[in-house]
Amino acid sequence: MSLTFIFIGITVALSLYAWNNYSIMNKWIMNPYSVQRNHEYYRFLTSGFLHADYGHLFFNMLSLYFFGANVEYYFSVLFGESTGSLLYAALYLIGIIVANYPDFAKYKNSSGYNALGASGGVSAVVFSAILFNPTATILIYFIPMPAFMYAVLYSFYSYYMSKRNLDNIGHSAHLYGAGFGVVFTLLLKPDLALSCMAQITEYLQRFL
Repeated sequence: MSLTFIFIGITVALSLYAWNNYSIMNKWIMNPYSVQRNHEYYRFLTSGFLHADYGHLFFNMLSLYFFGANVEYYFSVLFGESTGSLLYAALYLIGIIVANYPDFAKYKNSSGYNALGASGGVSAVVFSAILFNPTATILIYFIPMPAFMYAVLYSFYSYYMSKRNLDNIGHSAHLYGAGFGVVFTLLLKPDLALSCMAQITEYLQRFL
């Protein structure tokens, strides 16, 4: 069975469960102060299976559904089904953990700060998929654009918003998750960098 569907199923189930059980939400959410003071390091991962509301849950799982299946397929072709599945799971789960680090470092002495969501893992999967197929068409608010252009805009937007801190969205988590996805994928298949650049160059040459 597809790991993507398993992750989606577990995330939906745990998010719904936590919405109706405040003690679980409070125990699993990313609270940097609790991690620092009580050594509750499990929160780095469990917070990735919780979401704030239906919209937050829907868009994260929709992105994972569209991009995850592709990455899972690429990994299985390159490394075999069993190894590919393990590597895909590592990409997603470690992406969640890595993406939580900026909040931990910044708010470890602030008891009132909390964070949750699978955005870090999802970003890791999305950017891994873009490395494999950078010229695929992505629809952003019904506007078509090549995947590599989306990656550039997403990165600049996340960096800008993380510096401005105008909302309660963890933009730095998105950025760290995306960066981890790129690094992790290139460590597994270094020649993908040249392949990705070649595809982008060929795409741009159509307009020159």
